[in-house]
Amino acid sequence: MGADREGGRRPGPARAVAYAACGVVLLAGCASMPDSGDLRGVESTPRQDPQVRVFAMPPREDAPPSEIVQGFLEALTSDDPHYETARKYLTGEAARTWRPELSTTVLAGGPGTESDHAGSRGEANDYSVTLTGTKVATVDAQQSYAPAEGSYRKPVHLTRDGKSRQWRIDELPQGVVMGKSDFQRNYVSVNKYYFASNSAPEAEAGPERQPAAVADPVYVRRRVDPMTQVVRSLISGPTSLLGPAVRSSFPTGTALAKGTASLTPDDRNRLTVPLNDRASRVGEDKCDEMAAQLLFTLQSLNPVVDEVELRSGGRQLCSLTEERADAVAARGSAQRPDYLYFVDDEHRLVRIAAGSNATRAEPVPGALGEGGRALRSVAVSRDEHTAAGIGLDGKALYVGSLVSGGSLGEPVLVSEGKTEGDRLTAPSWDARGDLWIADRDPAGPRLLMLSEGAGEPVQVRTPGLDGRVQAVRVAADGVRIALIVEKDGKRSLLIGRIERDEKKAGEQSTVTVLELRSATPGLEEVTAMSWAGDSRLVVVGREHGGVQQIGYVQVDGSTPEASVPAALTGVKEIAASEDERLPLVAYSEDGIVRLPSGMQWQKVTEGTAPVYPG
Repeated sequence: MGADREGGRRPGPARAVAYAACGVVLLAGCASMPDSGDLRGVESTPRQDPQVRVFAMPPREDAPPSEIVQGFLEALTSDDPHYETARKYLTGEAARTWRPELSTTVLAGGPGTESDHAGSRGEANDYSVTLTGTKVATVDAQQSYAPAEGSYRKPVHLTRDGKSRQWRIDELPQGVVMGKSDFQRNYVSVNKYYFASNSAPEAEAGPERQPAAVADPVYVRRRVDPMTQVVRSLISGPTSLLGPAVRSSFPTGTALAKGTASLTPDDRNRLTVPLNDRASRVGEDKCDEMAAQLLFTLQSLNPVVDEVELRSGGRQLCSLTEERADAVAARGSAQRPDYLYFVDDEHRLVRIAAGSNATRAEPVPGALGEGGRALRSVAVSRDEHTAAGIGLDGKALYVGSLVSGGSLGEPVLVSEGKTEGDRLTAPSWDARGDLWIADRDPAGPRLLMLSEGAGEPVQVRTPGLDGRVQAVRVAADGVRIALIVEKDGKRSLLIGRIERDEKKAGEQSTVTVLELRSATPGLEEVTAMSWAGDSRLVVVGREHGGVQQIGYVQVDGSTPEASVPAALTGVKEIAASEDERLPLVAYSEDGIVRLPSGMQWQKVTEGTAPVYPG
C-alpha cells in the first residue's frame, strides 16, 4: 500500500495555554487533534497578538500515534524555552539526542502529514509517518535566515513502550519545523553589529578614524528572553556569511559570566552585562567598542536601552551611553544626510534640504550644478563633498567636487556600449569614499570600482555572478553591495559581501564580491532599489503576473516587520536613506515625489534620478 494523504480537521482538545497582560487566556491548540484514525494536515496557527504567550500541553494518557505527532508539532510552536514539553512526546533516547537549536525549517503552511501504513510493518508497537510541505526558508544554527524552495519530506517513527504502553516518537529529523505564520509569531529579526575588517571611514568630528559598524541580522525567539539570546549570539561571533569581512572586539573565548541566567535593563534603561575572565584585561578603547557593539545590537531589539555597562571579575570594565556610542563607531543609520539630490529639467545636479517640506531646489556648488554637462543620473559621496554624474547618453562618468568654482575635467570612465541601455549604470559611493559602477556593454560587462572616485578603475571580481548588472548600490558599511542583475529577461536583486585584498602603496588592490544571494525570490522583475537601513532595502518590482509594487526586504531575503509604503504607479527610480526617519523619494510618472511618514505620496517638483548620499 502507498502512503495516504488526508486533509481536513475535526474538533479536538485544547492544546495550549496563553498568558496575556490582562490575565490568563485559554486558547485552542495550534492544530486540533483527532482522537483516532490516520494523521491529518497540521495547519499553521493564525496570527495572534505578539504579546500573548503560548505554551503547549503534554501528551495525554493513551493518546494514539496520530495525536502524539500532532501534539509534538504544536509544541514546536510554543514559547517553551527549552522545548521541555515537546520532549515529552519523545522516547528517552530521542529526547536526549534531538537538537532543536540546529535549524528551523519554515514551510508555506503548517507541516502536513502522510501516514505510511507499509512502514508500520503491520505490528501493533510501531508506526511511521512522513512530514511534508513546501519550504519557504531555513534558519541555521547561527540563527541566520535564508530563503528556500522545493518540497519538504522527513520521516518520523513512533514506538509503543513495552511497559507503559504509551506511544512516543523515537526517530525524527533534527531541528524544528513550522508554518510561516507560526514563524512570524515566534521569531523576530535583530541586527547584531560588528566592525568592517578593512573599512574605517573618517569621523565627522575630526581626523580620527572610526570603525564602520556592520549589521548582521539573525532571528531569535520573540518571547523566550530575546535580550539574553541576542547578547549570547553577538558574543559568539558573526554569521558565516558575513564573518570573512568583519571583526568583533570581544576577545576569543568571551562569554557571559557563569551563572548568568537572564539580562534585564534597570530602571535607568542601563543593561549590565557580566562577562567571563577572557574579557577582564581589555583596554579602554577595546571595551568601548565591545559596549558599542552591544548597544547598537540591543537598540535593534529594544530602543529603550540607552546605556551598557560591562563587568568582569567583579569590577566594571567600562560603561557606554547612546551619545558616546556614535563617537566610537560609524553607523549608517545614525548618519543623517544634509540634502536630497536629483537631476532637474535642465539636466543639472540640484538639491533640497533632507527631510524638509521644500519644493524649490537649488543647483549644487561646482561644475555639476552649473549645467556644463547634461546629466542623466548622479551619486553624491557620503560626506557630501564630491559627486559623480553620468552623461545624458550614458556613455561617460564625471566626478567633481561640490565647491563653487570647481572644474569638471575629462570623464574618468567611458563605456563602449552601442546604446544607452548598454552603457553605464548610475554610480554609488561607499563609506571609504570609493566609487562603484557597472558597465553594461554586452561585449564586456564589468563591475568597477574607482578608489576615491579617481584613478584607474579596478575590475571587481564577481565569481558565480550569472547575468548582467543593471544597477549598483553599496551599503553605508562598505561591506555589502546590492545589485540588480538581468538574466533571460528577468531582473533579480542580489546581495553580496565585499572583500578587499589590500596592497602596498602603489599597487592596485583586489576587490571581490562573494556569496551573491537573491533577496527577492518572490519577485520576477526588480526595477529599482535603494538601501533603507543598516540591513534593509526598499525595492520596486512585481511578482509573476502581478503589478508593480514597492516593499521592503532584508539583506537575508526575509520580509521585515515594517509597514508597506503607499502604492505609487509608474515608479522608475527610488531613493531612501539609511536614516529611516527620512522620507522615501521616487521618480515616477508624476516627477519627483516623496512619502513623509504616515502620509501619502506628495509631488515635490519636476526632475529625475533622486538620491540621498551614497
